Amino acid sequence: MDRPPTQDRRHPPRPDIWAPDPAAFRPADPPAERLRALVAWAVLAPSTHNTQPWRFRLAAADRLELRADRGRALPVVDPAQRALVISCGAALANLRLAAAALGEALVVEPLPDPADPDLLARIRACGPRTPAAEGAGWLAAMTARRTTRFAFAPEPVPASARAAAILAAAAEGGVSLHWVGDAGTRHAIARLVAEGDRIQMADHAFRTELAAWIRSRHAPGRDGISAAAFGMPDLLSFVGALAIRTFDMGEGQAARDQALAEGSPALAVLSTPGESRRDWLATGQAMQRALLALTSAGLAASFLNQPIEVPALRPRLAAAARLAGTPQLLLRIGRYDGPPLRPASRRPAEEVLGASG
Repeated sequence: MDRPPTQDRRHPPRPDIWAPDPAAFRPADPPAERLRALVAWAVLAPSTHNTQPWRFRLAAADRLELRADRGRALPVVDPAQRALVISCGAALANLRLAAAALGEALVVEPLPDPADPDLLARIRACGPRTPAAEGAGWLAAMTARRTTRFAFAPEPVPASARAAAILAAAAEGGVSLHWVGDAGTRHAIARLVAEGDRIQMADHAFRTELAAWIRSRHAPGRDGISAAAFGMPDLLSFVGALAIRTFDMGEGQAARDQALAEGSPALAVLSTPGESRRDWLATGQAMQRALLALTSAGLAASFLNQPIEVPALRPRLAAAARLAGTPQLLLRIGRYDGPPLRPASRRPAEEVLGASG
């Protein structure tokens, strides 16, 4: 019989960050402790290249700040730091929904100080509220949500799931979720995705930046993209990063992504009326709400943001999708029926949470 593995006391097992305990939130605790408990849910949000570019700061006994971590910015693919703010918006959505689920009233001020661009939101704990009826579903979806680059089953996305995602995104005023269902539009958008791949992968600076964020799930930093996301063993993440940095594999990547886009049951575009930091922060919150609604419906999603990241392609995406506003995110959506997906690495709440000095 196999012997159980011996625990290495120098490297104790990591806590399961993807399974925060709702009981850790105790209404009788001081406000600062209640806010700390909510951050454990916020860190489960998705982010570009899994950079997790957020910091939380306890600014007072009952106040929390969400701040941008500019040290985790991506200057090549995201020079305006639009995706960074969107990612932080997703973390803010998780925190707000977790508070509603667990029975904490919050007052949230987005972008409260124009003189402090790193301060994305100020959050105040206001005490007990009636927990949201759908709160348990939100918490379950936060821990179950996954993104994947693998193909989806061919069955169409149910109308009920489409409607739920639209309503979830619309909860953040000004953000719209537009479904792309017809094959002709999907084909046009898929070609833009492929064109974006070729442009990006031909840029050595882009490949170098991407490669810098490809790392094993066992790496100490607890961030970045595992090589498993590209169909390689996780332990070969270093090899995958070296290959991406060294070789222009744009044609192969373009062919794969075009096939994924065309073969997905549906694509969806999140758009806003304008292009401001307020629009970006709202987009991140709307995106996360929509992803949680889709997860609750048994669906998965992944991002195909190449036509948005390449400036020349962005207006062409808006035209192809017949959008009135500015496209912010492009998703492919369907049912994943393959082997269970391992969650991405995550930094624990205590690593991203600090107190005022």
